[in-house]
Amino acid sequence: MKKVCLVCLAVGSLLASCSRPVKPGKQAAGSLPFYQTPDFTPQWIAISAASPDTIHRIAAFRFIDQDGDSITEKTFAGKIYVADFFFTACPGICKRLTTNLALVQAAFKNDNQVLLLSHSVTPESDSVARLKQYAGDMGVISHKWHLVTGNHDEIYQIARRSYFADEDMGEKKGVNDFLHTENVLLIDTHRRIRGVYKGTSVKDMNDLIADIKTLEKED
Repeated sequence: MKKVCLVCLAVGSLLASCSRPVKPGKQAAGSLPFYQTPDFTPQWIAISAASPDTIHRIAAFRFIDQDGDSITEKTFAGKIYVADFFFTACPGICKRLTTNLALVQAAFKNDNQVLLLSHSVTPESDSVARLKQYAGDMGVISHKWHLVTGNHDEIYQIARRSYFADEDMGEKKGVNDFLHTENVLLIDTHRRIRGVYKGTSVKDMNDLIADIKTLEKED
């Protein structure tokens, strides 16, 4: 099986009556869009301060990181985070993706409001010990960047249902199909997708860094 590296995204959900949509594709000055559908069409939406959670959010989760700590959605409460999918045995794309994400880590090294979350898509082989070794090899800073493993089905479920990982051209993958994507996602403090980037592109990582700074002003 040809294994390619990954990272995911998207979002599907309903807009509530208290959310006033701006015309999709029309940028509101100084704001980032929301991504609500698997085709990643950006939408600029004015959200009521009283109802910030009316847009689809990443589902609750519980995984284990490279330090053996339990990582849940509460770990990221009130935080902006960057999400991707990878596996440690990937010889090419994943290492390049992780190297590029290290630029984001460096840019926000001393900013406690920004975290990174990388999910292993081969949790059966990516043990805590293996993740710890990989983290050391790649310069991952504990508590800033969580590399997580866990139940295979739970990882794949959140990848495909919450982040819509590797759903291309409307073709949904089966539960046993290998998950792969180069996409990196920017998630806001309410666990909503606000940006999608190609993880193998340094330019995209620079765009991501700039967008995080914009999002910090919003939040």
